[in-house]
Amino acid sequence: MAIDDVSAIITTAGGGFLVGILVGWALKKVVKLFAIMAGLFLAGLTILQYQQIASVNWDKLEQALEGAINAVVNATTKMIDGSGHPEMTGLAVTAFGIPITSSMSIGFTIGFMKG
Repeated sequence: MAIDDVSAIITTAGGGFLVGILVGWALKKVVKLFAIMAGLFLAGLTILQYQQIASVNWDKLEQALEGAINAVVNATTKMIDGSGHPEMTGLAVTAFGIPITSSMSIGFTIGFMKG
């Protein structure tokens, strides 16, 4: 293995780590914002129902949310096992696929925890 190959792998791993930190941090911020907005929306619906201004069918709302969550889980599962994008499976066996994937996942974990 030549020095150029080693430096390319180190650069790829370091860049993947930094990108992973940024993506993890940003994703956690988006998830927090979405959770706050959803919580305020549901609290508002509860208040409107309590004051008898609006009537909410909670069973129908639960079924709609369950369907949306199942769709997200199915899409995520397809992305993880590679069936959603078969062209991405070739990246893992290249010289850059393993270092960037491992360093990015470590960076993502750290960024998500610190975000």
